[in-house]
Amino acid sequence: MARVVLTGGAGFLGSHLSDALLARGDQVVVVDNLLTGSRDNIAHLLGRDDFTFLEQDVSAGIDVDGDVDIVMHFASPASPNPASSKGYLSHPIATLQVGSYGSHNTLELARQHGARFMIASTSEVYGDPHIHPQPESYWGNVNPIGPRSVYDEAKRYGEAVTMAYHREFGLDIRILRIFNTYGPRMAADDGRVVSNFICQALEGKPITIFGDGSQSRSFCYVEDEVRGILALLDGDLIGPVNIGNDVEFTMLELADLVLEVTGSSSTIIHEPLPEDDPTQRKPDLTIARTKLGWEPTITLREGLERTVPHFRTALGLA
Repeated sequence: MARVVLTGGAGFLGSHLSDALLARGDQVVVVDNLLTGSRDNIAHLLGRDDFTFLEQDVSAGIDVDGDVDIVMHFASPASPNPASSKGYLSHPIATLQVGSYGSHNTLELARQHGARFMIASTSEVYGDPHIHPQPESYWGNVNPIGPRSVYDEAKRYGEAVTMAYHREFGLDIRILRIFNTYGPRMAADDGRVVSNFICQALEGKPITIFGDGSQSRSFCYVEDEVRGILALLDGDLIGPVNIGNDVEFTMLELADLVLEVTGSSSTIIHEPLPEDDPTQRKPDLTIARTKLGWEPTITLREGLERTVPHFRTALGLA
């Protein structure tokens, strides 16, 4: 049993991670300022003796009483959609701050307690990649001043400062690179492509594809993602390690599958591709498979079938 401090634990992924940590007997302290997270995601955990929620902005500091065995820094807006209040393009300064000040503050907490530290980085560190699929050894192709840079560079800096703490102080670290994750508890307005497509399909609105739809992504169901995160946390690898699904889909293929799973008759419309939007994104999972013994098992169809009921309820259509 460990006492785990999890920043961003009221978010979509963080709340599922909280469930998994508690289920295996850990104590969890969630720290979240609720900028993009929600109390609803952790409402079922409030009041448990082994769960604590602290509403704090880790960019300004982090104050946790008692022992700390593990610090997991998952706080950050995640969606690139500027129209979403939960997207990092709607909170550019806060996104840069949580990747810089927030990383420093959580690293210091881990150093003071001699705790293991995990940082949640992202496939976005690869930018618009020239290598496909992307291995952890690839340095990426990122525009440092483009609109997406507030997220990309925040995560790249977070990795750099985590490695600096490891090299200078001997801190026990894990660097995780997350690829597109989806599942229940995603917010209907979070602006990510899976939630956008499902909500548009359920509401009978046209499904909006940016560009011609040939750009591709690889989607990992949240249950698989959490298993991979815990495998990295518990193992001996420092990382970085890609955790995602390596089955690739174009946006048109995703839209068609969403229409099929939802039974929707929505049409598909096209809008201009946003600046710096990657054309391909797919993880090389060699390290995860060979060193962690982990790989995803849930297909996109099965994951969507598990996810759609959540959005029916969220939209009041259940």
